[in-house]
Amino acid sequence: MTPSGAGHLAMLAFSVLVAGSFSLGALVANEIEPEAFNALRFWIATAVVGSAMLATHGRPVGAGVAPWRYLILGGLFAIYFVLMFEGLKTAPPVSSAAVFTLTPAMSALFGWLLLRQRMTPRIAFALMIGAAGALWVIFRADLGALLRFEIGVGEAIFFWGCMAHAAYTPMVRKLNRGEAPVVFTFGTLVAGALILTIWAAPTLVKVDWLALPPIVWITILYTAVFASSMTFVLLQFATLRLPSSKVMAYTYLTPAWVILWEVALGGQWPPVWVAAGVVLTAAALVLLLRDESVSPR
Repeated sequence: MTPSGAGHLAMLAFSVLVAGSFSLGALVANEIEPEAFNALRFWIATAVVGSAMLATHGRPVGAGVAPWRYLILGGLFAIYFVLMFEGLKTAPPVSSAAVFTLTPAMSALFGWLLLRQRMTPRIAFALMIGAAGALWVIFRADLGALLRFEIGVGEAIFFWGCMAHAAYTPMVRKLNRGEAPVVFTFGTLVAGALILTIWAAPTLVKVDWLALPPIVWITILYTAVFASSMTFVLLQFATLRLPSSKVMAYTYLTPAWVILWEVALGGQWPPVWVAAGVVLTAAALVLLLRDESVSPR
């Protein structure tokens, strides 16, 4: 398999795993404060990735070089995850996933600012289609609400988290100094866990951890192992093989996967007009993946 092919496969898995965190996160968003939830899941994810790193590399070779890099990356992801769960307190999972699909366009902008990665006309057109589909879902297929720009509070909060996520993708390429993805992920997770622990310190001591519903612990473990540990590695693996806009293009699959997650968890299919927006985002993914003329660097 070619390096770009491996990158695409990694991002396909990434999109499936990320979608689960929206559906499960919506079930627990009002059960525990986002910063406390994420502080614990980051430490669990750190332990998982650290174990994988020791098993494959023996020690974190190069992880101690310029540790400020990890503070930047860990801080960006801490902001993303906390604002995601804060937004899910009021925003429906499918709508939040639609907000997440705005990250490719933002990532392409950051890719140009940080790495001078340029977009072809096809990529720009695909990003516009994807953004249009995302906005259609975010505004619940209500043209009047779209024209009045009546965006929900939860969606607005999560948008700023997605901005941090979009900046993270090109920052990985800019700050990586040859470390293996699992080593670089370990450093990022440690930094993120430290930042979140300091951020959530007052809340962490107040939470009655033993009284939390089982679904909270299920979500903590899922997000720590699958939506953090595995997706961090997959994202950094793909970022080193694909342009930022292509890496984030796979977020266009997230609303579709979230719909399937919602149905699997006992929810209902969305209205057909809302689903039309999801189809548009999927079309944007096809356009982005057909254009292979942009080099990663």
